[in-house]
Formats: sequence, C-alpha cells, structure tokens
Amino acid sequence: MQDADSSFKLRFCTVCASNNNRSMEAHLRLTTAPSPYPTISFGTGSLVRLPGPSISQPNVYQFNSTSYAAMYEELKEKDKRLYSANGILPMLERNKGVKWGPERWQDWKPGVPRVGQRQINGESVGDNVEWSQDKGARGTEAGTVDVVITCEERCWEAVVEDLLMRGSPLNRPVHVFNVDIKDNHEEALVGGGAILELADRLNEAAREERDGLVRNGGSAVAFDQGSGGARAGFDERVPDILAEWQEKWPHLPALWTLAWF
Repeated sequence: MQDADSSFKLRFCTVCASNNNRSMEAHLRLTTAPSPYPTISFGTGSLVRLPGPSISQPNVYQFNSTSYAAMYEELKEKDKRLYSANGILPMLERNKGVKWGPERWQDWKPGVPRVGQRQINGESVGDNVEWSQDKGARGTEAGTVDVVITCEERCWEAVVEDLLMRGSPLNRPVHVFNVDIKDNHEEALVGGGAILELADRLNEAAREERDGLVRNGGSAVAFDQGSGGARAGFDERVPDILAEWQEKWPHLPALWTLAWF
C-alpha cells in the first residue's frame, strides 16, 4: 500500500487568444501562489496580436518563435510612452519573468516531454533557452496536464474542438474550463485570482480522492496518470466544485467539460 501524499498537485494549463494577458496573469498567479502549481500556457489565435497606435494597426507577431523580450524591445523602441501608458510594456515585463515567449495551443503536442532545450517543431528557439526556466515547469515535464482553463468562450471552443479532432491518442482525461474574462489588465488581475481559487478547490478535492484511493489499497500512480477508473471520484465532484465557485464569482461566467488527450 502506498502512502497518502499531502503535497499532490494537479497540473494546469491556462489559455487565452494571444498568450499574453489573461492566460499569463493566471499562469503567474498559479505558479507564485503560497503552494504553487505546475503550469503551462498557450494562445489559440492564428497570430499574437497586441494593441497598436490604433484599432486598425495592431502589433502582430508569430507564436512559438518570438520572445516576450523581443516584443518588449521592439515596442519600447517604437513608442515607449504609448506602450507604457496602455500597459503593454509592463505586461511584457511581467511575461518575461514567467516564460520565454507565447505558445500556440494548436501546435502543442501533448505527451512530448518538455525537458532540455526549448524546441518548437524540432527547432531550438535559441541557445541556453530551456523549458525548465519557465515558471511552473517542474511537474509538467511529461507534457500533459490535468486541467485546462481558458479565459474566453471562443478559446474554450477552440480547445475542445482541437482535442476532439486529435482523437484522444493518449486516452487521458482532462477537465476543460472556461472562466470568461474581459481582455484588459484590470479584469485579468481579478480573473487570475479567481482562477487560482478554482485551482485550489479542485486540487483539494483531487488530493482527498487520491488519498482515499490509496487508503483503500488503490494506486496513486494510476490516479496521477489520469486513469479514468482511479479518478472517477474526483471527476464526479467537479461539477459541484464549479457550481460553488461560480456562486462566489457570478460576474465570471464559467463553462466546463471533460475531454481527452
């Protein structure tokens, strides 16, 4: 019989359109909490779009190949006053301290290890850039997560549709939530705190179910690997956990489904 593990942590993934504002604030909050969570993050858009001098003139970047540092330096050079005033430079400064650059959900290959030199589609993004440098990297090395939290309904739909199209090659369950957050810096701060609270509630329930499974002679390894049978108790509690959380955060409409990697 295996011992119960009070340090067990669910692994999280946060998602927004450009992997810059909402998903990165949530990524930061999850990984700097008093008891931090393994976390990765993505965007679902075709390109990274940041506000420019006008609505019709956004700053556009490629996912996977442009670092937050490069964006920061370019926009600082273009118009430091403008991009400081609208919060873009402070946002990118924060992002630089979280990970190297924005990643696109659709390009992610779940189950591919995130270890060693940072590579996208087999290509290194630069010398001395490693996955382990990302906040929340520890625990995500196997390239899978237990919970995905998107920050906009269209992102949730994109994630769920993408998972369906992939055909569940890993046969591993994943809970996919949406917490609808307006795409501005103030709402991202509020939403990040709400997402952390949801994560805490989910993790507490998962740990309780995992410990109960172990006490009854079950396998902690099976639970950790996402075995449907081992996690059935936790999966059944998720709707009630979300409903209780939603009562406290009624201004952040939420969605949920159980999907598969």
